[in-house]
Amino acid sequence: MKTVQFQLGNLGTNCYLVYCEQTLEAAVIDPGGNPEEVLSLISQEGLTLRYIINTHGHADHIAGNDKLRQATRAQIVIHANDAAMLTNAQHNLSMYIGGKIEFEPADWIVKDGDIIRFGNLELEVRHTPGHTPGGISLLIGDLLFSGDTLFYESIGRTDFPGGSYSILIHSIQEKLMTLPDNTRVLPGHGPATSIGWERKMNPFIQ
Repeated sequence: MKTVQFQLGNLGTNCYLVYCEQTLEAAVIDPGGNPEEVLSLISQEGLTLRYIINTHGHADHIAGNDKLRQATRAQIVIHANDAAMLTNAQHNLSMYIGGKIEFEPADWIVKDGDIIRFGNLELEVRHTPGHTPGGISLLIGDLLFSGDTLFYESIGRTDFPGGSYSILIHSIQEKLMTLPDNTRVLPGHGPATSIGWERKMNPFIQ
């Protein structure tokens, strides 16, 4: 497996290209801005993009969806509780941050425990609501893509519509802090961290 990180959009969203080095099948997680750089690498490496996965439905995590889908015919994946955010600029907050974003509905509505397979890789969906009702984290081996649920020594905001501090903390405790300390965490914004580090140092979840 190979993972490449990009920073896309005005809010510097971490977008991840994950691919199987044997089959060259790939997935993109959270294309939050113009995905030209992602498309360039996909072409350069000869990859086949199977899925575009949104960890939640805020504009800064979905803005590049359509351009990627049109260029690759990959399927858009999102949790059921955030699916409506793809088609509504008010719900995804884009109308408040400089541009209206409304897309076609997702191709695959996932739930907790679903497995997203591409090549020889399997991403396990963990429903981690709190930042949004349909927030998900994605686990593969000892690597976790946490979206805007868990950050380096911090957590996602809960003051947007649909957010809940108590639900977010419960999600982190029940779905993330049960993972081994050596689990590497790649968040939706900011630097990477680990479950062990956050267990010791994160002031919100100690």
